[in-house]
Amino acid sequence: MRGNDIDTDRIIPARYLRNITFEGLGEFAFEDDRKSTDHPFDDDRYRGASILVVNGNFGCGSSREHAPQAIMRWGIRAIVGESFAEIFQGNCTAMGLPCVTAPAGSIQALMDAVESDPESEIAVDLEERTLSCGDLGFDIRIPDGDRIQLLEGTWDATGMLLEGRESVRSIARGLPYISGF
Repeated sequence: MRGNDIDTDRIIPARYLRNITFEGLGEFAFEDDRKSTDHPFDDDRYRGASILVVNGNFGCGSSREHAPQAIMRWGIRAIVGESFAEIFQGNCTAMGLPCVTAPAGSIQALMDAVESDPESEIAVDLEERTLSCGDLGFDIRIPDGDRIQLLEGTWDATGMLLEGRESVRSIARGLPYISGF
């Protein structure tokens, strides 16, 4: 998806922010853009793609969790780009969706490779911090904290709290300023 500064309003239109759950949001990803332009999400050559390649400052704008939810529910499992809005990247990491970066020249080469051969397989290796696509390969960047969370499966803070419920309760009972636990 070419273009800088693709904001969260374009990713998921504001009218869908009233949804109480994120179920079904995927079908509305980029809905307004898809109505007015030839959009990669509607291009049969990319049907079933699970890695989204973007340019700079992707996910800027308001800090809505609906945007990464819509992308993930569309079927995207990783996003590769020049840069991401900080809150967007944090929201993605919090749901297990990696956002990795590379220099503009590498992203341009990747976009060109995918456009010339849409069947190309892209492999993102978080452990080695590399990306490969056919003969193309380059290093990727991801903040250390995000990388560790994704590799260790500790990105779901709510899930971790629920799994450690008894430990949390035990510690809370021992704190003098908390009662009724």
